[in-house]
Amino acid sequence: MADWRPSAERTALEARAALLSQLRAFFQSRRVLEVETPLLCTSGVTDSAIEPLIVPTSPTLRYLQTSPEYAMKRLLAAGSGDIFQICKAFRAGEYGRKHNPEYTILEWYRLSFDHHAMIREVAELLGELLPHRGWQIWSWAALFQHILEVDGHVATLAELNAVASDRLGNIPDGLDRDALLDLLFTHCVEPALASWGIVFVVDYPASQAALARLLHDRSPLVGARFECYVDGVELANGYWECIDPGELERRFQQDNQRREVAGLEVRPIDPLFLAAMTSGVPPCSGVALGVDRLLALRLGADSLADVLSFDWERC
Repeated sequence: MADWRPSAERTALEARAALLSQLRAFFQSRRVLEVETPLLCTSGVTDSAIEPLIVPTSPTLRYLQTSPEYAMKRLLAAGSGDIFQICKAFRAGEYGRKHNPEYTILEWYRLSFDHHAMIREVAELLGELLPHRGWQIWSWAALFQHILEVDGHVATLAELNAVASDRLGNIPDGLDRDALLDLLFTHCVEPALASWGIVFVVDYPASQAALARLLHDRSPLVGARFECYVDGVELANGYWECIDPGELERRFQQDNQRREVAGLEVRPIDPLFLAAMTSGVPPCSGVALGVDRLLALRLGADSLADVLSFDWERC
């Protein structure tokens, strides 16, 4: 007989309800407007590392959103002011102890914040929700140097391959430079952060800036992006947002070129998002934070299944 029972205990369901109330109270106290945007849209992200769930509809396909980012930026362009949203998001093929294809995300945008101001707000939020005391900031390059003893910005492909082989043994053939850097970060750097508490990683290489603006006064060129780790768990990803529509379109085209090289399906570039960016999004920073992971950290749960009413295998 199929197991129909919830994957989470009642105590976890109660803790989720309390967490959602606390999140809303935090932003309401700061006069940040709660909004709601569609989950099904005609375009998805072009990022080659993210695969959406696709729903066949008439007359076109619709994409279940991997983040409410594009729609929320359209609201910003329309004059919404500071906004936040707690919603479901979806990614195909991501299931495991720390992943579920359907997950809850908290995303918010603050006008006139740079990424450093946003880091402080994330730290203040976590200070209210987790027992951790204090937080630290490391540059991406400093972590590579400290943990792997290599300069991630200038190391050659051959040098990175040698480090990866030495640390991890056999690695897949044909990885490009960014893929190797990601492999080393996820398999070597992230585990080393497990005892470090709350850590913000900043100054990612320009090639990993995603939708963050580039800091042209820095050498080497880096993106105004940060990631927040708690006990080695990636919890949040933030940008001082790039608001140049031409630059964003160029990055989307580069994404699709990478997808094509990797044998992945090319994704349509969202014309509504680009139109909103052309209309004008005010200078801002944004953060996406995994609510399920936050709850798991708060409860000391080993798996997301322990904090989801029904995980992927019970839906």
